[in-house]
Amino acid sequence: MLLHAIAHIEFNAINLALDAIWRFDGMPRQFYLDWLRVAAEEAQHFSLLRAHLQTQGHDYGDYPAHQGLWTLCEKTAHDATARMALVPRTMEARGLDATPLIQRKLRQVGTPDALAAADILDVILREEVGHVSIGDYWYRWLCERQGLEPEAHYAALIDLYQAPRPKPPLNHGARRLAGFSEVELQWLENA
Repeated sequence: MLLHAIAHIEFNAINLALDAIWRFDGMPRQFYLDWLRVAAEEAQHFSLLRAHLQTQGHDYGDYPAHQGLWTLCEKTAHDATARMALVPRTMEARGLDATPLIQRKLRQVGTPDALAAADILDVILREEVGHVSIGDYWYRWLCERQGLEPEAHYAALIDLYQAPRPKPPLNHGARRLAGFSEVELQWLENA
């Protein structure tokens, strides 16, 4: 069920990236290329997880799944800045924190299937850092054009949209690579 839930997140992430391309016109060409690359990588993540589920006699759709990512996508449909802040930098960044813990548990199980799943999550974690980084870049780019201070505005958007807070422990290394500042990391740890 855990791997199914992660597959569902990856499936939603494909649609989130494509929605950003479709929804937010007037952005630089690189914005669209970045999110197209993210969609392709998310599709690969989904395919890896689905294939692994199938080796276990299951498939995507066998279990119920939550809609947290898509709900926030709908809430931010009118505002590219809020979308970049709250989907990649908040929701997807939560995966940066959770993945090492999940991998640790899978490796403790130690079965070939659990170890294979942990290896798949290695690929996903590495590429998700890049996805969060792309969201961070475009969030900061949009803030600069609007005269907004990114860290203060991020906190305001989290409150305004009642976005979920991260659950410690945070993966400081991955979040730093993705663009989070020390001030943001400290604020998120204490939020």
